[in-house]
Amino acid sequence: MAQSPSEPLHPSRRAILTGATAGLAGLLVPVVVDRSQAVAAPVIHLASDGIQLDVDAAGVLTFKDGNGVDRITVQHFMIKDEVLGQQRTYGGTPVLVTAQGGGQAAQITYAMAGSASAISVVGTIELTPGRARLRWAVGGSTTLIPTGFMFSRAMVGASAAEQYTPLTLWNRDGGGGIPFETNDGGVYQETFDTTRAYFSLASTNPRYTNASWVHAPATTNGGVSTTDVSLVLGEIRPAAAKTVAARRALGIDTWTEQPFNIWEDATTPMVVRTQLSNGAAAAVTAAVTFWAKDFGGALVADETVQLTIPAGGVVDHAFTVAQPREGITFVEVKAVHGADEALARTTLAILTPYSYQAGEASIFGISNYAWLHEPSVAAVVGLLQKIGVRRVRIAYAPGNPMGYTAGLSPQILDGAGIDHNTQLGNIPIDGTPAEGEAWAFTNTSSAIASGAKYFEVGNELNNPWMQGLKAQQYVDQALAHVRAQLTNAGSSMKILNAGTGGMDFVWIENLKNAGGWDLIDGLAIHPGRGNFTPDYAPDPAEWDPGANGKYWNFLGSLKKANEIIASYGGNKELWLTEAYACTRPNAWWNDTLRHAAENVILSIALALSQNVRGVNWYQLHDSVLFHPQEADPANPEYHYGLMNRDASAKPSLLAFATAARAFDQATFVREFAFADPEIHGLQFVNPDGLYLAVLWSRKDGYILNADHGNTSYYATPEAWVDPWPTKTTMTLPAVGSSVRQVDVIGNETVMPAVSGSVQLTLDGAPRLFWGLAADCDA
Repeated sequence: MAQSPSEPLHPSRRAILTGATAGLAGLLVPVVVDRSQAVAAPVIHLASDGIQLDVDAAGVLTFKDGNGVDRITVQHFMIKDEVLGQQRTYGGTPVLVTAQGGGQAAQITYAMAGSASAISVVGTIELTPGRARLRWAVGGSTTLIPTGFMFSRAMVGASAAEQYTPLTLWNRDGGGGIPFETNDGGVYQETFDTTRAYFSLASTNPRYTNASWVHAPATTNGGVSTTDVSLVLGEIRPAAAKTVAARRALGIDTWTEQPFNIWEDATTPMVVRTQLSNGAAAAVTAAVTFWAKDFGGALVADETVQLTIPAGGVVDHAFTVAQPREGITFVEVKAVHGADEALARTTLAILTPYSYQAGEASIFGISNYAWLHEPSVAAVVGLLQKIGVRRVRIAYAPGNPMGYTAGLSPQILDGAGIDHNTQLGNIPIDGTPAEGEAWAFTNTSSAIASGAKYFEVGNELNNPWMQGLKAQQYVDQALAHVRAQLTNAGSSMKILNAGTGGMDFVWIENLKNAGGWDLIDGLAIHPGRGNFTPDYAPDPAEWDPGANGKYWNFLGSLKKANEIIASYGGNKELWLTEAYACTRPNAWWNDTLRHAAENVILSIALALSQNVRGVNWYQLHDSVLFHPQEADPANPEYHYGLMNRDASAKPSLLAFATAARAFDQATFVREFAFADPEIHGLQFVNPDGLYLAVLWSRKDGYILNADHGNTSYYATPEAWVDPWPTKTTMTLPAVGSSVRQVDVIGNETVMPAVSGSVQLTLDGAPRLFWGLAADCDA
């Protein structure tokens, strides 16, 4: 029998990386109805434009398109109860009733099994043009679990598998910050030869939907729990189906034909497609405005059109950026009709091909794993290669003991030339020695089977931070057994400790005292960072591991890690198995979209300067594994991606690629020592002897969003707004006729040298320079 949740699931990143089973529902194949056999005669028939309904004597619903062709049947409803468990309906008695709006509706009083006879389930179905509204009201029990309700559905002649699409709404920020997305439920798309159908729900978890049942949570009021579902028919997109289902006057969907909205050069006009939708009972004429801005805020496209959208229908329109700019372009489409407004945003980007040469020596990786395979696995793999990802933190072999099925398989990664490590959790820290040994045997075998080069044993087991708890148990129950298993297997796989949340030197000291230091090959840390620039390095004596404490710093963490490695000995590698630039909107503790791009570049440059072996950026996509492409503006876990929720690029993605290309085969040389102590820089050299200088200023300090108030709210500026007020002009010696400057998203400027020198301007954003004299700070 189908399983459903007793409570909504909101697992944290910690849970995800310690072994919770997950998978994106994606494509399902619902039950298909065999129409070769006789069908019971209907006792109720309802019709509206584009949709019809037949109800037979047993209460089975058959939905037809406007031509009277059978498309979907709905037969049963399933409740969940603390005492009775899951109970489904067994037929029902249909009657014709008058709906609240005055029209006719079908009402079914369902029969329940004898053990659940006290439960009442009443379904009401009414039609409006192109839409059916289905409501199931459940009562008769004080122990119902409304989050576990479901309904059955079967397709008649479907031409493709069912697909779930989570939906969001764009919102203006009332405090003047950036617009943000909120969840708008989701739709299950059914595809037929000449039309589509969508089940629209305000809340559902596709992981609990299967071939027979759709997860359909209820809301409770006055002792009655009601599930409300809309069925929309029409050749429209998922977002438009939601607009119709919700009877909104306006809706907007935007997309391009390019995977990730990324082009390879600026020679091809960028076409942004939109679908305007209208769920109201009358046609509306909307003023639709489109604009596009580059990274500096320059307007590169601007257009307004008047479009009339039919009732319950859609209008498609294409806007064009005729002269694309290098780097990233921010796009907004807005539709206005009277007091109604709909809004959508996305980004367009240009990322040229590049052939990376560093090979296995590269430090560039992705943490977690690429769990969202949109638009395809091949496209995601191609993007990883294009931005310079050489390894992923986690890849699991099929049949792994954790039951993981998400992510890219080791075979796919091997074929793409991407190395892969693994991380496995659910360590029985408080279990028996036998349980620890069994865990190690099973999980070490899985790690070996996956072909991993490094096995990160657990994740952030140092929580609560800086208290040093359970390090001894961790060594006894996991590390020691894993080392023994690898030795017995003759494996050369290297071991990393459970990556620590922050540079937790208290826990690491206890790990060493427990004998764990000699069991690991590398020290893994997660240098979380608050509203500090990456080069902020407060004295560890000042570190406070609280929510907004100085413990959450980047460079200071790396320096402390290297101090520990030097002190404890053993020539351990240093790994950042999670590195971050969280862009939670309108919150001062996290990065703005522009700061995030700056901080990606600077974090990676600093990591190279601190002899870090691998930087695994957390993570590729916004949203989380258990709720892919959903939105939560208040939860930072939904905003760590290099890409937006819609899989378009953040500036951070271009920054990552810019760093991967700039530092490909580069070796750190030294820190610059300018006469002005607020001017900073790092020097690198490539195998051809060409020097690269990374330069920035700290005249505006190390604290980001420093003008925030006493609450967590902060009116985040738009990504094209320059946040650095202080500009410093410098004249530095050059080695040739020009110096090449590259900004954080890869935009290049060639500056001519005059009399052997070049004039450049610095601020808090790091810039990359080729062609400066090696001793330009002398």
